[in-house]
Amino acid sequence: MMKSTSNNLAHLILFSEITTIDQLIRTQISKSLPEGMAISHLSVLNHLASMQNEKTPMQLAKSFHVTKGAITNTLSKLENSGYIHIRPDWNDARRKQVTISKTGIEAQRAAIDSITPVLTKVINKLGKEKADSVLPIIRELRHILSE
Repeated sequence: MMKSTSNNLAHLILFSEITTIDQLIRTQISKSLPEGMAISHLSVLNHLASMQNEKTPMQLAKSFHVTKGAITNTLSKLENSGYIHIRPDWNDARRKQVTISKTGIEAQRAAIDSITPVLTKVINKLGKEKADSVLPIIRELRHILSE
């Protein structure tokens, strides 16, 4: 019984550390992003920049594990900034298609440039080998939690 409790505590501490790290990363990156850019904006721009085809808002919501309302809010802000194009789906008038604009690609690159010093500083302090060794574990944890 005692061993189970101590294991549960260790697991709780693990998840507590992960959530704390998430908050610290978000705070530092948010401070470094260009004026008006949020982490959610950069995440969507990164995703769209890596895609060869258009995405629907629902596909984006699923990719980011957020509600349709949350992604609609983010997409609205990105569209108002000229970072994305939203057009009707020619095959289904109820759906929309989203792509990154040339301005969005430029904004994404500027945002990455602005956060690179923060990321580089952390990785340099941690060490590339440690960072590389923990990445597969973090990815596996993300996949497990996404199921």
